[in-house]
Amino acid sequence: MKRPQPFLFLWIFVSLLLCVPALHAQQTPLVQAVGAIGMTVSDMDRSVEFYSKVLSFKKISDVEVDGPEYDRLWGLFGLRARVVRMQLGGQTLELIQFLAPPDVRPIPAPSYSNDLWFQHVAIIVRDMDEAWAHLRKHRVRQISPRPQTIPQSNTAAAGIKALKFRDPDGHNLELLWFPEGKGNPVWHRSTADLFLGIDHTAMTVRSTDNSLKFYRDALGMALGGSSLNVGTEQEHLDSLPGARARVTGVRPTAGPPGVEFLEYELPAAGRAMPADARPTDLLHWQVTLVVGDAEAVAKLLRANYMFVSAGVVTLRDGALGFKKGVLVRDPDGHVMQVVEP
Repeated sequence: MKRPQPFLFLWIFVSLLLCVPALHAQQTPLVQAVGAIGMTVSDMDRSVEFYSKVLSFKKISDVEVDGPEYDRLWGLFGLRARVVRMQLGGQTLELIQFLAPPDVRPIPAPSYSNDLWFQHVAIIVRDMDEAWAHLRKHRVRQISPRPQTIPQSNTAAAGIKALKFRDPDGHNLELLWFPEGKGNPVWHRSTADLFLGIDHTAMTVRSTDNSLKFYRDALGMALGGSSLNVGTEQEHLDSLPGARARVTGVRPTAGPPGVEFLEYELPAAGRAMPADARPTDLLHWQVTLVVGDAEAVAKLLRANYMFVSAGVVTLRDGALGFKKGVLVRDPDGHVMQVVEP
């Protein structure tokens, strides 16, 4: 029998050593925090009034931006945008109104939670009944006819109360109440505030596995909880007969907020994100992911994912609170704004 040559053992040993840092790099948590959850709005003053008056957000900044660097960031020509940041608890909502170009397309109607452009923010409340009465007082458009309580058969989410509704532009929002032992401990602090903060943004995906390749394997976000939501409660929560949704969460190093995927097993994933979707469309959301090196993250993602931005953009005026940024789409077209402070 022919003996293996010594160089073969050396080649195998070196190959294994080279694989170790690659695997480690893949698992390194590149995303430090979700800095903000943003959306395009058609009438900034109306949106600011809604989020402040109905949901108790507080305006913390209000700027207008334009110039070639912003054209490159949003992949548009000749833009001018008003950006308002609003805070609830320790989390930030970012509202964007494009003053130019002037064409703003509405969210397709009807829209359902299994459509792949679906996204919402989950706002935590101290008391669900009081919060629901508050929404009805302000005549909000409800998706759910009333708050739904997740049944005991769903061990991971049992006892959680939820209600879905919409803002004036049709963006989907959710109220959540966590029973003791569920949710982040921050949501159980003693307070007189009714609306406490943003727990996560959730988006509909075609494949949880493909989404995990982007958020967990490429960006290093940690895998959180998961559950299979079925039954009459889920149907009424989504206003979607027969709804059966697999929910999976990922989280950054610091949080909340985190990110959730909604994979609908029934009815199956609906309509895809429009191929010509633009930041000026009202279905545009952008989740700001804070990283240490935006150039390195963009290089990592460039081969496999579509970019909205022309490349990593340096913003010298500091108007948006970061110095480098780039917009990239996840496997289903949801936009992540990767920024370097």
